[in-house]
Amino acid sequence: MEHAGFDLAVIGLLALVCQWLAWQLKLPAILMLLVAGIVAGPVTGLLNPDALFGDLLFPLVSLAVAVILFEGSLTLDFRELGGHGRTVRRLVTWGALITAIIGTIAAHFLLALSWEMASVLGALLVVTGPTVILPMLQTLGARQHLTQILRWEGILIDPVGAIGAVLVYEYVALGSGATGAATHTLVLFGKTALIGFGLGIGGGYLWGLILRRHWLPRQLHSFGTLMMMLTLFSVSNLLFHESGLLTVTVMGAWLANMRGVPTRPIIEFKETLSVLLISGLFILLAARLTVDQLALLGWPAWTFLFVLLGVARPLMVWLCTLGSRLEAREKALLAFISPRGIVAAATASLFALRLEELDMPGAEMLVPVTFLVIISTVVGQSLLSRPLARWLGVQRPSPDGVLIIGANPVARQIGQQLRAAGVSVVLTDSNWDAIQEAKALALTTYFGDPLSEHAAQHLELSNIGYLLPLSPYRELNDMATLHFEHLLGRERVFRLAVDEGRIGNRPHGRALSHLPLLFGRNVTYARLSRLVAEGGEMQRTQCTEKTRLEHLKRRHAGRCLPLLCIGPSGRLRLATAENGLTPKRGDTLVSLVYADSPVMEAPLIS
Repeated sequence: MEHAGFDLAVIGLLALVCQWLAWQLKLPAILMLLVAGIVAGPVTGLLNPDALFGDLLFPLVSLAVAVILFEGSLTLDFRELGGHGRTVRRLVTWGALITAIIGTIAAHFLLALSWEMASVLGALLVVTGPTVILPMLQTLGARQHLTQILRWEGILIDPVGAIGAVLVYEYVALGSGATGAATHTLVLFGKTALIGFGLGIGGGYLWGLILRRHWLPRQLHSFGTLMMMLTLFSVSNLLFHESGLLTVTVMGAWLANMRGVPTRPIIEFKETLSVLLISGLFILLAARLTVDQLALLGWPAWTFLFVLLGVARPLMVWLCTLGSRLEAREKALLAFISPRGIVAAATASLFALRLEELDMPGAEMLVPVTFLVIISTVVGQSLLSRPLARWLGVQRPSPDGVLIIGANPVARQIGQQLRAAGVSVVLTDSNWDAIQEAKALALTTYFGDPLSEHAAQHLELSNIGYLLPLSPYRELNDMATLHFEHLLGRERVFRLAVDEGRIGNRPHGRALSHLPLLFGRNVTYARLSRLVAEGGEMQRTQCTEKTRLEHLKRRHAGRCLPLLCIGPSGRLRLATAENGLTPKRGDTLVSLVYADSPVMEAPLIS
């Protein structure tokens, strides 16, 4: 047991290193985890999951996959499915079906799998998933509508594809044990569907009522939901073998679409749990690969990969975009990008374990072929998608939009001035009232923690080039600056000054010291908030020639704080303690004019 505990600790440490490397290289973490597992398993033989866990391996994998599928389905809001354009709806419905059919046919004829096993593999390889597509989109730089299509396809195809894959697997697994005709298999499948949908909908509805009516303390919502999900998973499997995956997937989708159910805290709770489970799970699953399985990846497997990526994806994109306004070169980029991810790897490993127990021929091919597709698509498309977008001429200009941390009066006034000057702006806050105030001003908002996984999936950043930390919470400002520096670059994020007496208590001070101070050395949030509360207003000045800030300040008796300039092309320049601000001809200057200062009646011309 001592050695087992040590092995588990090493797996956790290795998972941490993989997650950090993926963050540094801006690559999907699944790639690093799979490579680490292959190196630790079949390459070096240092890790043997079967010997480490014994008979507990299958139950542990089953529970982990149940959590992953539940988490994915918990994000399936059917309003989003119908709210992101006809192309996205087609891609996640008819497109998924087309991909599954072509994948099934290719797997049958190229990999010599039975139709049953080929259908399982075809259904598994439908999903892309946000965990692999979103890091790619952050560096792609494609036109905004293309980024939106790929982003929402990845978010929505995850739970939709998971439900389809589970249904196909249930049918095949039940049919393997049937001694009669297909009618017997259909009866068994009907029982599975009845139990899965019945328990999933019933359990989801009852638990949703408990959450909606607050019969459980809020601090127990996340823990209680996890326990209820695992209980329903186990009860479902007891009632009918292998029906639990369908039950938890349906339960998650029901909760996501039930009115008045607070799912946001549950989703935030599962982030840490998912990172833990996914990281450990994929190292273990990759380590279970054997040399014999890897030897199965000959020319038929590579030909199957080519058909999946070179035939199925382009054909489904072409069919699903008929009648759209997309150009041929835009369709070409959509056809190229389709990396497979976590749901495919997890479900393939679980299905393979179960189907091998049932002695189904070809089950040993599921995992190596799935991993081949995952690694090939993630590596190839991460490296080539940006050059392809540049070659096709579908890259957008350098993004100049602004993400503002906070939706308070200061943030709202700056956001209004930026939007009025034609700059894209998004305000994010966890204060619902502040968000509603911003929405009333027609500002784009995100309600929630901007550092959460939910924000990573739903906070639109494709047009964001700058970060302004204007929250009253110093810790949030600092953490957001450190987080988005990695995504936007250090020249496009800023730190906000704090009172001198608090500098010594600033926990992230050293990590932030290389970043410019926004608006000035003494411009703290407290000062900005006080000035606005006392009647200060943001005003725009159109500079027709070089404007001297001294003249502007003199005009307002020194009660004027220049904040930023917007160039004729929309390029943003912000005042900082290090560089100051020098308006140029044609710029729009935004300043904070203090209370009781003269009203600017006309643009200032020096």
